[in-house]
Amino acid sequence: MTETTSAATGISQAANQTPISGADIAGAAKGAASAVADVAPAAANLTTSATGVAPAAPELTSALIVDGTLWVLVAFSVVTWSLILIKGIQHLRVAHHNRIYGKKFWGAQDFQAAAALEGYKGPAARVADIGFTTLIEADGTTTHDLEHTGDRQELLDRRLRQQMQKERGALEGGLAILATVGSISPFVGLFGTVWGIMGALTSISKSGSASLEVVAGPIGEALVATAVGIAVAVPAVIGYNFFIRRNKVVLAFLDDFAIDFVHLALKTSFLIKRPVTAPRTSGTGVKKPVLKTGHDELQAEGAQI
Repeated sequence: MTETTSAATGISQAANQTPISGADIAGAAKGAASAVADVAPAAANLTTSATGVAPAAPELTSALIVDGTLWVLVAFSVVTWSLILIKGIQHLRVAHHNRIYGKKFWGAQDFQAAAALEGYKGPAARVADIGFTTLIEADGTTTHDLEHTGDRQELLDRRLRQQMQKERGALEGGLAILATVGSISPFVGLFGTVWGIMGALTSISKSGSASLEVVAGPIGEALVATAVGIAVAVPAVIGYNFFIRRNKVVLAFLDDFAIDFVHLALKTSFLIKRPVTAPRTSGTGVKKPVLKTGHDELQAEGAQI
């Protein structure tokens, strides 16, 4: 650039001198052309360097986004299979406990004997326990508050319904995550595919070749994200539908059990014998409450007299 300025200055000075000779003008023009020829290669090298660096940034960004999408889908898959395993074990235990307690409950001699059943787990056992507890509280309570408003049947119905809602919440835990993963995983995979295809097309355009060998590799790698998204979504949707169906079966069983419980309590006028404070030990070493009848209370009072 300095040589160009000097040449221009020389031409200006030559133009101010009189007379101007053709040889001087030719020499100045030759010097300016030489300076321009020296500057052109440097500008060409600068342009080539910028062209080589520019595609690197989009390619790097595209690779990071596609890899991040795949890692997100892998995390979704781990969460999905963990929830499927946990919910599967939960439903196996629920079915086992309900079956065991149902046999013991309906195999009891009467409603009072069923109240003495203890040590059982599961939704059915908890529903029955809250029912028996409610009847005992209604028989001995002397308070008149909002919690004990209504007759015994209304109080029993309310407590059973509340316990069934708790069981429903426990059974439905985690299903919202399965539904979310099943819904958004294909779109997350599609996002990674679209971004990967954009980066692949940019690279292909820079290479100047559109042959099948050049196009198939980058496009195929980008399509992997969509395949992974679908592979993650399918188990999540299947697991969600399966556990929704299992929840309906369990809740229908609990609903029938609660209705039968109310009918059995109705036959006893919603009265139940309260267990004495001192437990007795069975042959297996397990302490069970002794049910105290009205006749036993009369005998105890006569003995005290």
